[in-house]
Formats: sequence, C-alpha cells, structure tokens
Amino acid sequence: MLFSKKPAPLPDAQSALPGRPSAIPTASTHYVFGRDLQGPVPDGYEAAVFGLGCFWGAERKFWQQDGVWLTRVGYAGGITPNPTYDEVCSGGTGHTEIVEVIFNPEEVSFAELMKLFLENHDPTQGMRQGNDIGTQYRSAIYTTSDAQSETAREMIAAYEKALASSGRAAKITTEVRPVDKVYLAEDYHQQYLAKNPNGYCGMGGTGVSCPIGLGVSS
Repeated sequence: MLFSKKPAPLPDAQSALPGRPSAIPTASTHYVFGRDLQGPVPDGYEAAVFGLGCFWGAERKFWQQDGVWLTRVGYAGGITPNPTYDEVCSGGTGHTEIVEVIFNPEEVSFAELMKLFLENHDPTQGMRQGNDIGTQYRSAIYTTSDAQSETAREMIAAYEKALASSGRAAKITTEVRPVDKVYLAEDYHQQYLAKNPNGYCGMGGTGVSCPIGLGVSS
C-alpha cells in the first residue's frame, strides 16, 4: 500500500474531488470463493462493512472466517462518487478503505465479526493504521441495520474498557454510522493476498481480547 505523510483532515463537499458518474471496472468473480463478486445478497444473509486499515490484509481475515459467503473490497464513508484508488489515497475523496462482508447469521453473528474487526487492528489511531497514514486508513463500521449499530456501539464501549484495563487508555476513534454507498475497488485489489501471497499486509491488533456476550448483543 501507499505510505504517505499527507494531512489528516477530511474534505468537505466543496473541496472533494468530483469523481465520475459510472462505476470503475472491477472483477466479476471472487478469486477465492468463485462466486459472483457483484451478485445480490442471498436471502437470509446480511452485509456488514468494516474499515480497519489496508484492505488487502483486512479482506483475508474475513474470507477465512466460517460463515462468510463473500468479501469484496472498496471505498465508503466519503463524498466523491465512483472514486479510483489513487483518488482515495490522495485524501481528496473522504473515503476509507473497507471490506464488505456478506455472511450467514446462522453460522456467524455480527458480534463475532465485530470481535474479529476490533482485535485485528488498533481502533485508537485515528487517521492511520501503523505506518499507513491517511484518512483512507481510519477505523470505521458502516452498519446495515439498527441492530448492527447497537451491537457495534456496545462492543466498542466494552473494548474501550478492556483496553483501559490493560493499560491502554487511548480512546477508540472508530467511525460508526449507517452505510451510504459502497464503491467497489479495482480488480487487482479484490482478494489481493490470495493472488499475491507474499504481498504487503499491515494488519496488527492491540493484543487485547474483545469481550463478547455478557450483555453484548449478538
């Protein structure tokens, strides 16, 4: 991924890049699962959208999870329509790199995916993850239901307490809001680490376990 030292502020509607009216080209088939990458969510399944830094390593974490039907990487939480990777990395679109996860809630709960999310990055770092610096690396959850939003906020609060108990007093900066629009990333980003097993992966958690259950919704 790109290592940069650009300023952290997000653009507003006046300063954001204009984008384009049509979607950028992407893959048609999931490289790992062999399923239609742009197909509809199967009946009874749910979608969840997570941003936890570089989406290459993040996507692999989720496609390895039992109960996940499909993963696809892209951009969300910004202003510019149909952005390219270079535009997102410029800091001029307001988007963050995300993984959209399609899952069977009878096999894996949203709370279990939240635990995976929280434990596999540092949600206290603001506009960065480790050496990856910029607005596109911010921690984010874009929810697809009120239940997801409630669970996300409850688990973030519980994890912040767990971090504090471990001696890490930093506040969690994860952005939580309903999903607006997910723009799929270019073909070569989809399932990148399956295509490039020795490729860059900047994933790294805090080493603190996230509570699940005990009053936290699933």
